[in-house]
Amino acid sequence: MSSSSSAAEQRRHHAVGGRELVPLAALIKEESRTERHAVTRSRICAREDGGVGGEVGEAETRRPLLRYGCAAQSKKGEDFFLLRTDCARPSTSSSSSTTSHPPTFAVFAVLDGHNGDAAAIYTRDNLLNHVLSAMPQGLSREEWLHSLPRALVAGFVKTDKEFQTKGQTSGTTATFAIIDGWTITVASVGDSRCILDAQGGAVSLLTVDHRLEENVEERERVTASGGEVGRLSVVGGAEIGPLRCWPGGLCLSRSIGDIDVGEFIVPVPYVKQVKLSNTGGRLIIASDGIWDALSSDAAAKCCRGLPAELAAKQVVKEALKTRGLKDDTTCVVVDIIPPDQTIRPLSPPKKMNKLKSLIFRKKAKDQPNKLTKQLSSVGMVEEIFEEGSAILSERLGNDSGSRRTSSSLFTCAICQADLEPSEGTSVHVGSVFSSSSKPWEGPFLCSDCRDKKDAMEGKRPSGVKVL
Repeated sequence: MSSSSSAAEQRRHHAVGGRELVPLAALIKEESRTERHAVTRSRICAREDGGVGGEVGEAETRRPLLRYGCAAQSKKGEDFFLLRTDCARPSTSSSSSTTSHPPTFAVFAVLDGHNGDAAAIYTRDNLLNHVLSAMPQGLSREEWLHSLPRALVAGFVKTDKEFQTKGQTSGTTATFAIIDGWTITVASVGDSRCILDAQGGAVSLLTVDHRLEENVEERERVTASGGEVGRLSVVGGAEIGPLRCWPGGLCLSRSIGDIDVGEFIVPVPYVKQVKLSNTGGRLIIASDGIWDALSSDAAAKCCRGLPAELAAKQVVKEALKTRGLKDDTTCVVVDIIPPDQTIRPLSPPKKMNKLKSLIFRKKAKDQPNKLTKQLSSVGMVEEIFEEGSAILSERLGNDSGSRRTSSSLFTCAICQADLEPSEGTSVHVGSVFSSSSKPWEGPFLCSDCRDKKDAMEGKRPSGVKVL
């Protein structure tokens, strides 16, 4: 032990023993310095359960905490969900050497199956792996987020393609939300909606409902690809119910599975990516059992002020109270919370008696306008990316450099199969729907995925015989 440390130890011993008094100011100063050091270390090292791990050295070092809950009522047993907060994001060698924890992200998904549960279960178990396999390696966080929309398209199509090889006629919607720091990326097919309730009460849609009854563009695409859209005919020639695609009678224009309907019902997702401000927000992801009973605003308002777990139960309760249990009803609520807060500060409106209502009527009427101006000026939600085209050549983009594997072979943009340069076919070749045809550019597809693309665009029969 050095002489200086020995002397310090002796002074501490004398102070305890009372033989030598240390000034109170010196003790307070030393205690404050020790406490500040301990707090700093705890902030750097702590990883809250249910949150997403931080990543030192990145621009967003103060990552949010996540709190989530799920509630469901079953009618047919075909709704499923996925809750993951510990998904590892591959890091570059430079970032991995400076971090105490590997970078992580979270995934929340709702899958509403039909004609059986096989497609929903398969999608729940395989979609995430297929998305990650479509991501290039060695990307920075910004590059990883930029590549997510394209990887989600490839992952959805690969999941559909592989499930259809099983010969099962089941299908499913899929709403798949990836949260990395303050950035939210949502991909969806079908009508399982995802909404964002930002701080201040601004509710926005992060998905599009792919229902033939409500989506004119999707009806035109399906008919242009060879599908027939109409209502169910009953005895006497009367038509009832929503618009459906025939053969099969599916009322959705996009899904995973549904091999008996025809491949003009495509698995290409609508994708939207947004970035929250550091005030946070709330995601509500739910199957159509919720949205057939509640509007987006009603679902958001009915659960404000409640923690995520109770909020999910409240949304389901409100939906059942409005419509009854006529379908599987599933709701996932995710609170994205600033790291210096433990609960979300939104609170439900308090009830006023008649006298208070008269006194404060003008004040309450003026407040929403002020709040709207504050929200627009602060910019609480930044839209980064949005695309809903069903055409693969538009969604997979250009890849003149052609991503290669370690064995220097070309890779199929959908199934990631290794290809010889002479085997791959550009996704742009012969795409009658694409605004630009560049057959010399990638990305490239294997023969199976090329056939899949052609069937989705109506350029060849799907090969499915409906009896």
